[in-house]
Amino acid sequence: MTNNRKATAAVRALLLAACALLLAGPVQARAAVLPEPPSGDWLYVTVARGEPGSDSGSGSGSGSGDIRGTLLLCDPPRGHAQAPRACEELRAAHGDVGRIPLKDTFCPMVYAPVSASARGQWGGRAVTYQETFANSCVMTARTGAVFPLPHGPHRSY
Repeated sequence: MTNNRKATAAVRALLLAACALLLAGPVQARAAVLPEPPSGDWLYVTVARGEPGSDSGSGSGSGSGDIRGTLLLCDPPRGHAQAPRACEELRAAHGDVGRIPLKDTFCPMVYAPVSASARGQWGGRAVTYQETFANSCVMTARTGAVFPLPHGPHRSY
């Protein structure tokens, strides 16, 4: 079963459950307890295979549904394996991912797009970043340690 079929089945199940709850009648509301937002400097970073807006299964350049994300906290550094280095690079760039200096590296000329995004807070101001790169090597050369996230056992960027 493909990821699309699994996602469609999951959506159907959720819709059926929602309809069943509506038919069951009014339910007493409970107070929702929301987690506290992180303090200090932080970014929620994601990396997705493919280009934004491309649908799975349409051939070359299509998204595969493989999205990785984590919360990068920098007071103290934690969140993913390269958090200390990522926080150091972000501090030097004043929280602007686009200002991280380009690394001197050789990347293969293979088109395997990855889309990186970040949103959060740095120095008391909102931060957003989104970019699609030709491949993961180019992404790492442009963004340093911010986006290299752990990979699954059978997939790599």
